[in-house]
Amino acid sequence: MSEEIKNRPLADRMRPQTLDDFFGQEEIVGKGKALREAIFQDKVPSLIFWGPPGSGKTTLALIIAKQTNADFIHFSAVTSGLKDLRDVIRRAQGNAWQGKKTILFIDEIHRWNKSQQDALLPHLEKGLITLIGATTENPSFEVRPALLSRCRVFVLKQLSAEHIIAILKKALTDKERGLGALKLNIEQGVLEKISQMSNGDPRTALNVLEYAASLSSQITFDIVQQAFQKSYLLYDKDGQEHYNLISALHKSMRGGDANAALYWLARMLEAGEDPLYIARRIVRFASEDIGLANSKALEQAVAAYNACHFIGMPECNVILSQAVVYMAKCKKSNELYIAYEKAKKDVENFGNLPVPLHLRNAPTKLMKELGYGKDYKYSPDFHYQEQQEYLPDKLRNRKYLPDNNDPKK
Repeated sequence: MSEEIKNRPLADRMRPQTLDDFFGQEEIVGKGKALREAIFQDKVPSLIFWGPPGSGKTTLALIIAKQTNADFIHFSAVTSGLKDLRDVIRRAQGNAWQGKKTILFIDEIHRWNKSQQDALLPHLEKGLITLIGATTENPSFEVRPALLSRCRVFVLKQLSAEHIIAILKKALTDKERGLGALKLNIEQGVLEKISQMSNGDPRTALNVLEYAASLSSQITFDIVQQAFQKSYLLYDKDGQEHYNLISALHKSMRGGDANAALYWLARMLEAGEDPLYIARRIVRFASEDIGLANSKALEQAVAAYNACHFIGMPECNVILSQAVVYMAKCKKSNELYIAYEKAKKDVENFGNLPVPLHLRNAPTKLMKELGYGKDYKYSPDFHYQEQQEYLPDKLRNRKYLPDNNDPKK
């Protein structure tokens, strides 16, 4: 192994060089799959790889780079902008004169703004550039629709524990690029533990293995635990995983599964989520999913929010636990949510319907003369049995709530 290779991180040294060495994503690049054939035939279309960290997005792009006869240009959306794109376009135009294709690989393409993505679009339409984009974020939200429509999107899945173990074993036996020359002694079950805690990210697994190997030739559970600390918790408070987890918490409470609700709560809190964000979502849940079935749910939710505000983490974890369990165990009703949506639809369909004259206040003489407040019946005087319309004429007798929730019934 050369000194240059030796000084590179293990995860980089072990990066697959060919599809035969590539682990996972069999649905996309397995034998007989269209993308695999396109790579081998050097006919790769514009495409976007969407998947979690470590799923192989960049590795696949680099394998394509080795396989293609095109001019392969690689840059990161974090450090590159319109000036770099203009340089690429000039280079692609030169390639086109020579009958050579240009493939542009943009890592973290979701970080490019609207104007940057728009600047790329006409060159894709003309076929001057073939785009390969990689993103951890949902391209439906982060990539311009016009650009997205000209690309094939491939969804890469998180690697399985079996894939991670296979990658670790390869690193342990490879004497050229891996750790095979160190003759490490691995405690039984350690590789399974690393694969479990790495969240399907082989880079995390290989980094932990490399760090553990630098500490001792005897790789034990204690050493691995030290290497991980809490870094193994996959969570991006501004990204897709954030919304996945809060959705799981919300649906677990809605479905009455208190145990699942506690698990998703712990996932978020232990990864560093703001407890007040969770508390706000619980307040919403109390009305949206429980509402009239148990009016005390909102009281519990607001109390939990205030308590979290008072004491913060980590002490407020048990407060949020009480709240999510209470919500999960409550009887559910979405009548309020449905009723409001019906009322909102009427607002959208009918616009600004006038308030009936008898419901308007008449603080001036002119208003009284115009009939403001005329014939209004003060409900307490009629013991709430007065026959009076409170909606605009076009919505007369409209019902948003079931009759059993009508206060006059």
